[in-house]
Amino acid sequence: MAKRFVIMISIFLVLNVYVGWHGKLAVDHAGLGIPSALYWLLFVVIAFGYLAGRISKLGAVGRLLKNIGAYYLAFFEFAVLLLPFADLAGWIMWLSGMEPDTVIQLLSGTVLAIIAVLLLRGSYNAWSPIVREHVLQVDKAAQAGGKRELRVAMASDLHLGTMVGNRHLRKLVHHMNAMEPDVVLLAGDVLDDVIEPFLRNRMGDTLKQLKAKHGIYAVLGNHEYYGGHIEQYVQAMEKIGIQVLQDETVTKAGLFHVAGRKDKTAEARAGRLPMAQLVEKLDPSLPILAMDHQPYGFAQAAEAGVDLLVCGHTHRGQFFPNHFFTRRLFELDWGYMRKGLMHVIVSSGFGSWGPPIRLLSRSEIIDITIQLREA
Repeated sequence: MAKRFVIMISIFLVLNVYVGWHGKLAVDHAGLGIPSALYWLLFVVIAFGYLAGRISKLGAVGRLLKNIGAYYLAFFEFAVLLLPFADLAGWIMWLSGMEPDTVIQLLSGTVLAIIAVLLLRGSYNAWSPIVREHVLQVDKAAQAGGKRELRVAMASDLHLGTMVGNRHLRKLVHHMNAMEPDVVLLAGDVLDDVIEPFLRNRMGDTLKQLKAKHGIYAVLGNHEYYGGHIEQYVQAMEKIGIQVLQDETVTKAGLFHVAGRKDKTAEARAGRLPMAQLVEKLDPSLPILAMDHQPYGFAQAAEAGVDLLVCGHTHRGQFFPNHFFTRRLFELDWGYMRKGLMHVIVSSGFGSWGPPIRLLSRSEIIDITIQLREA
């Protein structure tokens, strides 16, 4: 693990030198007259601003560094993808006899314009959530009161923190309440690590406006574990009427069960229950709705008798081309699949990790209608 980390950091450093060198060329040939020492100082601050902002205790300055550094992460990835093509084009243009100044100015402007367009589109996708609807059939009889449908509002990966706050959260509340759901499921990573921004900005006051006939439930994601404030977070959620399930189940008599697993991160800490053990005592004649933040163990959940499993975590890569990697890492990295008799939905998430940029991924809320029918 340590060796892999060193390799990743080394690659990140080398690629940053590559991006920074191109930036220096662009600055010099634009005639801006920025001294080299000042340029590289600013570049290092921005390039490592996200990391510095997360680990520092600099208050508002640290939050500013984190936010600037977050946007740089998206800029950096797009630059790494585009600059090799710019280098190739520059070499061809130089061989054709064009002046170096003209080549660098033209290509620098083109690369920056493309990145600007990508960032603008990605920002729109991140801040403009859409509602995706699923109508699913479960072969179980209508229960108490002859109710034949369950309306489930689900979201994952809110990542509430210094970047995603009350303004975006109010969109979640608005869309979910408009569904008039029977139950709301929040499938992990409600927090973006530390709880301080959640408390300071009173995001609980916004979140408590969520309404559901039969309760609002959440599970822990890996970021709640990273933040290390689980007990405080669980208490804060309980105060606003949201129950955080940690290898626990809740039964709404005559209607349905909700099962919530601890995140996979817990396996290296205090451990967590297998899905089969978690749901073994539940009445199988009622629909079993399960949450597991990371999309693993579909076969085991299906064998345990789960009817609907909802997950998050992947963000569908969040922005191009990361979805190629998530598609290979997970059996399902986004969308819907049927696993035996079980329905699986993996959400791309409502918030964002790092930069609020999404390409080939959208901020989304899931609207699920479960139709009950005799087997």
